[in-house]
Amino acid sequence: MKNYTITVNGNVYEVTVEEGASTGAAPAAAPKAVPKAAPAAAPKVAAPAGAQGSVVVSAPMPGKILGVKASVGQAVKKGEVIMILEAMKMENDIVAPSDGTIASINAAVGDAVESGATLATLN
Repeated sequence: MKNYTITVNGNVYEVTVEEGASTGAAPAAAPKAVPKAAPAAAPKVAAPAGAQGSVVVSAPMPGKILGVKASVGQAVKKGEVIMILEAMKMENDIVAPSDGTIASINAAVGDAVESGATLATLN
């Protein structure tokens, strides 16, 4: 029998392999996960200088702005689409996190944005 330590997607497993076992045989011991520290929460991105809104709407991933569906001064409800972000060939709706009024739009159609970039602010 041989013992191995295997890491898969950041999870560490201790496994035991029996020599000469056929590929269809059940493992000699069930793998046990070694607990690891939880990932730290992503820091909040502060609004850029001059932005008036207290609620920041940030990009969840890098991508390209395909459409801006709201304008400054427009009242929005929680869950209402503000922008459309294309990432990995998929269109993602960027929605208002709460009820409010659009204070600033910080991205335009065609802009490439990074993860965490401020897209808009709400009051």
